[in-house]
Amino acid sequence: MRLLLVEDEKRMAEALSEILRLEKYEVDHYDNGIDGLSAIESNIYDIIILDVMLPGMNGFDVAKRARSKGVKTPILMLTAKSEIDDKVTGLDSGADDYLTKPFMTKELLARLRALGRRVLDTNDGVLSFGDITLDTGSLTLSCVKNGQGVRVSEKEYRILEYLIANSGQILTREQLAVKIWGFEDEAEYNNVEVYMSFTRKKLNFVGAKTEIKAVRGVGYELRCDNV
Repeated sequence: MRLLLVEDEKRMAEALSEILRLEKYEVDHYDNGIDGLSAIESNIYDIIILDVMLPGMNGFDVAKRARSKGVKTPILMLTAKSEIDDKVTGLDSGADDYLTKPFMTKELLARLRALGRRVLDTNDGVLSFGDITLDTGSLTLSCVKNGQGVRVSEKEYRILEYLIANSGQILTREQLAVKIWGFEDEAEYNNVEVYMSFTRKKLNFVGAKTEIKAVRGVGYELRCDNV
């Protein structure tokens, strides 16, 4: 999963980023509300960890603006304040959960796991679309009709997960590149093309009717017209 951390305390941000990466999360970090909001609006993140006291724009306003623009990504709000009114303000601004500093690492990770389960919206760890299922634990792609299955690579899994989560939408090459490889990676667009080809071959291998369709000049979408 890709997480966005918006936190201006340098030491805390570095420590949290290291902990989260050890837990196999991919993390991008911004230290102010304005850049944080811009990153949130890219809509490439699975979970957002948002501090309240930020330069440029506070976390309450960041969350409120993100929600007003249709961003549905779960937000875990961090603050040094423990007053009930601040918690209520955070939740009313659009946060899904609230954690008061200082906090135990295990509590943070537990909250993230809970939010992550909402993101996946899975049934026993399985994502579904059309005639395919994607097992999030074993990274197995299967065709419902014939039971044929195949293991997919981590990148192929992330591509399918992103397409399934955004079914009915066309995803641009830029969105895919940033989502799969990250802002700081110098992945070129041909990486997207290469891994799309690999993923399509896996769909063909299991005999799925579900297809990844290229929309000329725009990007890709997941379709299943002939189930």
